[in-house]
Amino acid sequence: MATYISLLSFTDQGIRNVKESPKRADGVKAMAKKMGVTIKEMYWTLGHYDLVVVLEGDDEAVTSTLLKVGSLGNVRSETLRAFSAAEMGRIVGNIA
Repeated sequence: MATYISLLSFTDQGIRNVKESPKRADGVKAMAKKMGVTIKEMYWTLGHYDLVVVLEGDDEAVTSTLLKVGSLGNVRSETLRAFSAAEMGRIVGNIA
């Protein structure tokens, strides 16, 4: 399973309905689970991004989930592939 960190910003629609954000998050978690993705952590943040989400799943499932979330119109995302220390050790071990 690959790990991703998604940085989310509320759209105009999302911020207008910010009071519903925790309830929407529960719906997103359930939807992600049905799509084969585990949401490991979800944090509401201050600053440039409004939420930080840590997800696990295969590339296709995570991509599909994030596209579906984006299509709902409440957030825009910037997503990063993350590597654990063990994964990074194997990766750099391949460097000659």
